[in-house]
Amino acid sequence: MTRRFDRGELAPPTMTRSEARVILARAKARLDPLRLYERPVAIEHVRVVSPGWLFRLPWFRRFDGYAMWNLILLRSAELASDEDLVCHELCHVWQMQHHPLRMPLSYLRVGYAHNPYEEEARTAAAASAPPDSMTCPPSRRQH
Repeated sequence: MTRRFDRGELAPPTMTRSEARVILARAKARLDPLRLYERPVAIEHVRVVSPGWLFRLPWFRRFDGYAMWNLILLRSAELASDEDLVCHELCHVWQMQHHPLRMPLSYLRVGYAHNPYEEEARTAAAASAPPDSMTCPPSRRQH
């Protein structure tokens, strides 16, 4: 796990769009065979950014990644190399492409820990991991 950046530290440089495309394509290649939804995940308009300042806010402190519709937020650009995290967050993007209101509102209704969308994203990242990789156990790192 990558360490958190303290208030006075500079975040690492952000990734380029072409680097983000490669990262998203890898995660898409993992998710598409799972066929969780009738249409494969569309990544054309998905953006991956690492606004370190956002993860200093109380709500975001507990996460290394966070998905908002077509936006994947990472605590630091270094976390883009965590393929399980990116896959987990892209699964949330996929869920929102099919349930744009129901999915985010489910967190208000059910909460985080036992949310079926959260469990689906954890399972998708674990099930699609290469056999030789060590997938991270379900934790508070992802949203």
